Amino acid sequence: MLVGEVKDADEAIKMSPSDSGREGKTVENQEGSSRTAVSATQKIRDFIQKPFFVCVILPSLFFAVYQMFWASERYESQAKVIVQQPDGASTLDASLALLSGLGGAATGGNDPQLLEAYILSNDMLSYLNKTLNLKEYYAEDSADIFSRLPSDATREDLLEYYQNHISVEVDDVSGVISIAAQGFDSGFAQTLARHIVSRSEWYINNIGHQLADAQLSFVKIEHELNEDKFRDAQITLLAFQQKYNLLDPTAEGIAMQQIAYGIEGQIASKEAELKGLTNIMSEHAPQVKATQNELEALRRQLQNERNKLSADSGEVIPVSEILAKYADLKVAMELALQAYTSSKISLESSRIEAYRQLKYLITVQAATEPEKSTYPDALYNVSLFLVLSAMLFAIIRIILAVVYELK
Repeated sequence: MLVGEVKDADEAIKMSPSDSGREGKTVENQEGSSRTAVSATQKIRDFIQKPFFVCVILPSLFFAVYQMFWASERYESQAKVIVQQPDGASTLDASLALLSGLGGAATGGNDPQLLEAYILSNDMLSYLNKTLNLKEYYAEDSADIFSRLPSDATREDLLEYYQNHISVEVDDVSGVISIAAQGFDSGFAQTLARHIVSRSEWYINNIGHQLADAQLSFVKIEHELNEDKFRDAQITLLAFQQKYNLLDPTAEGIAMQQIAYGIEGQIASKEAELKGLTNIMSEHAPQVKATQNELEALRRQLQNERNKLSADSGEVIPVSEILAKYADLKVAMELALQAYTSSKISLESSRIEAYRQLKYLITVQAATEPEKSTYPDALYNVSLFLVLSAMLFAIIRIILAVVYELK
């Protein structure tokens, strides 16, 4: 045994210097590799423990995973409409168009903005929720927890969620209104957009008729009052004519005056004749007596005619009074007729103006059925999240550094 150990020692002594050098290098390489691995691991560990990784990189990674693999897809259906008013001048008589000042199609200045406000209003939401059960759809469990509406959402929460998923844009130049509705499937998104367009058309028609009715109501009332006054004046005048059996009291009065004038002429003629007879005959002559009787009869007739014209016996109203009352009634009827005619013209003019106020909705592009989801835009959302996180982290670091320096 001792001899074997001596041999081993001799063999070790006999080894060449080159062999011992190779073994030393191998050991050094192994030690260097171990140090490199330990250094890389330590660097990774140090990087993970750094605040930037914890506050920026790690949340961005989680957010990217959510956006790409978990977030529910949302489809967007688009529709385009425009509010127009009719060209009334092309369908109206030229005189009526001139009377109303109608020269062409009017354009509503704030109608697109008004429609935009209605689409995003609580009234539109109530209609859609009633017809499409919008709240139940948006709260379905098939959507992820961050995308769907909470089951215990309030009315205000539903309105805010609805406004975030409906987009309305107005082109100020052309007046075209672009409507975009989002849904978790393409079919519902298209249905939602269709219902919004349909309800918008109803709203535009409704406000147009409301404005027209409000504009016409006052004019109609005034016209009806003037029409009643004119009818009453006609009835009163007709009753007056029937009471005195006079078709035209003015003409009757003129005729009676002419009769009186004629009798006066006859009286003058008879007086001249009587004077001539008395010059050649006795006053008791039969011819003189006859002429005197005729003259007396003419005078009584003249007095009767004058009494008809002016005298008031208590039972018979004189013609002069009848003429005065008739003139008053006729003037009243003519004034009522003028008021009626004026109100009739105003009514027609108001109807034309109300026709101009009527508006209708034209569908430029029907609601589309999307074939691929529009949201979420993972690349954009993750990039934005990363940039905002880095900016927030930098701001906080600056604030902390300033506070540390002040201490």
